[in-house]
Amino acid sequence: MKRLGFLIPLGAFIALAVILAIGLNRDPREVPSPLIDKPAPSFALTRLDDPSKTIALADLHGEVWMLNVWASWCVACRDEHPLLVEFSKKGLLPIYGLNYKDQRDDGNAWLMRMGNPYQASLFDDEGRVGIDFGVYGVPETFIIDKTGTIRMKHIGPLTPAVIATEIEPLLKKLNG
Repeated sequence: MKRLGFLIPLGAFIALAVILAIGLNRDPREVPSPLIDKPAPSFALTRLDDPSKTIALADLHGEVWMLNVWASWCVACRDEHPLLVEFSKKGLLPIYGLNYKDQRDDGNAWLMRMGNPYQASLFDDEGRVGIDFGVYGVPETFIIDKTGTIRMKHIGPLTPAVIATEIEPLLKKLNG
């Protein structure tokens, strides 16, 4: 009996080592979203550039579109932004921004300085719509299909590889 007593701690150690090894081999950007293949959360927000105009989810039905969550205070958004500007020039889909927990003046000044890839940017100063979309932080990007269903979520800045290997093939499938 005493001889077998060492097996319990040994078994616990092996189990813990396996769990840690699995966790260390995962990409932290690949956080599964429970919203994939579900309807996008309903929203109606004012435009960043014109608080007298509102855009709602219902206004975007019938087209495949991208929602890019960003903020002027976000360092990673600054890295991603030139790529978004270039991607928007391809005209593959309308890109809407969700200006998340920001100041209206700061967001507008940032777009004036950095370029504006967005069809429109929605102003989510309290972050409630971002929370509804399950945003962990900025930047995050969603692809929403013609029916208003979320088909993809990318956490972190977009890269040329993500656009070429994930977004563009998905767009061909959704628009095909």
